[in-house]
Amino acid sequence: MKDYTDIIYSPVITEKSTLKMRDENVYTFKVAKSATKTQIKKAIERAFGVNVKSVNTLNTKPKKKRVGKYTVMTKTYKKAIVTLEAGSKIEL
Repeated sequence: MKDYTDIIYSPVITEKSTLKMRDENVYTFKVAKSATKTQIKKAIERAFGVNVKSVNTLNTKPKKKRVGKYTVMTKTYKKAIVTLEAGSKIEL
């Protein structure tokens, strides 16, 4: 297995993800495009010392953004939505 730093890039901190962290014990991370659900699960458990209940993944789509008179596309990335077992918690 790769090192967990090669799989997990950063947490996704948005209003929706923060509410899910607080209320439902669900955390969202940006992960490597080639990472599988089992690799993500092992990396989260190893990095934070928690028990993972389930992992859901999705690939984000690029969106058009205006920069002055130019239109550019945002970058795509793979997002992992990780549900932890009851009693487990990650401090971000």
